[in-house]
Amino acid sequence: MAAASGAHSWATTPATRRSMQANRSTGTSPEMAVRRELHRRGLRYRVAARPFPALRRTVDLLFPRARVAVEVRGCFWHGCPDHCRLPAAHRDYWEAKVAKNIERDAATERLLAEGGWTLVVVWEHEPVTEAADLIEATVRKGGCSATWVSSQAARETCGDNG
Repeated sequence: MAAASGAHSWATTPATRRSMQANRSTGTSPEMAVRRELHRRGLRYRVAARPFPALRRTVDLLFPRARVAVEVRGCFWHGCPDHCRLPAAHRDYWEAKVAKNIERDAATERLLAEGGWTLVVVWEHEPVTEAADLIEATVRKGGCSATWVSSQAARETCGDNG
């Protein structure tokens, strides 16, 4: 199957191509679950927003007053070390694609830290209430001393004992 540009498509079948093109960049099921839980707790946030103009990408949730940005990362697309399993078909393509996403995530983390923002990263496989607990604690403290927070490390760095 030829791609619109005339190059060969990465998809093995037209059905695979349609399925992959239907993947959303915002409003995913894991993101919506976290958003609903945070809203239920009384937290208000901006969705798919830039923390500052120089950052030419958006984060999933933004708490401007606390200077906290949140990314809900999908295990496949962002290379979760525990759950990312690349397809056997077109493996070279998928390895390069996920590696590029990981590099972009690292650059985003660095830019946010340089801008004085706390980044909370939660993975799609994490329980929603635990993710919301972490985000709420970080926001209510007005950020955290850490510039990048994964849900595993945050319990020690920013959790209720911090």
